Amino acid sequence: MPDYAARRTIMVDTQVRPSDVTKFPIIDAMLRTPRELFVPDALRETAYMGENIALGDGRVMLDPRTFAKMLDALALTSGELVLDIGCGSGYSAAILALIAQAVVAVESDEALAHDAETVLPQVGAEAVVVHKGPLTAGAPDHAPYDAMIVQGGVSEFPQTLVGQLREGGRVICLFMQGQLGVVRLGVRQGDQISWRDVFNAAAPVLPGFEKQEAFTF
Repeated sequence: MPDYAARRTIMVDTQVRPSDVTKFPIIDAMLRTPRELFVPDALRETAYMGENIALGDGRVMLDPRTFAKMLDALALTSGELVLDIGCGSGYSAAILALIAQAVVAVESDEALAHDAETVLPQVGAEAVVVHKGPLTAGAPDHAPYDAMIVQGGVSEFPQTLVGQLREGGRVICLFMQGQLGVVRLGVRQGDQISWRDVFNAAAPVLPGFEKQEAFTF
């Protein structure tokens, strides 16, 4: 039986800490959450490697470095409500639940949403609500959110989500241009998001977040 706890420690010590992620709540959450339970059974051996893990249909679980650096930039506090967009099988939501007060995890894929609903209670993540529906629609019933995080690439950030973020609230996501991407941190100011670049990364663009081609005659 593999020693997943030891692998978890190695992941944090070789992928997370060297990326200048040192906030205790993030380190603690990543050490406590059994990542192997959230990956497909056939890929369990790769759970702690430094790469995106395929979840099927072009979806991935972000690699530990990218996810940890996104959390670091988002700077969550323990009293905040977070919208986790594209939660996949639930790993990100489990981590977020240990850092923030409550998490609404949006997932459009029925099988992945079912996996999340199954595994999250097993790891004690009671502060998570899994919301099934289009990722770009968010979960307006629980808005406004203090912070949002998008678990995959985007070409454009939809206006539907801007309105679900409280004034001054933060959002972090990975903007892709071809094969290259940059993670940006945004702050809601009125009806717009003010963005700044944080670091480079890459992941497949999530369904619905592709660039909408302008219609021309």
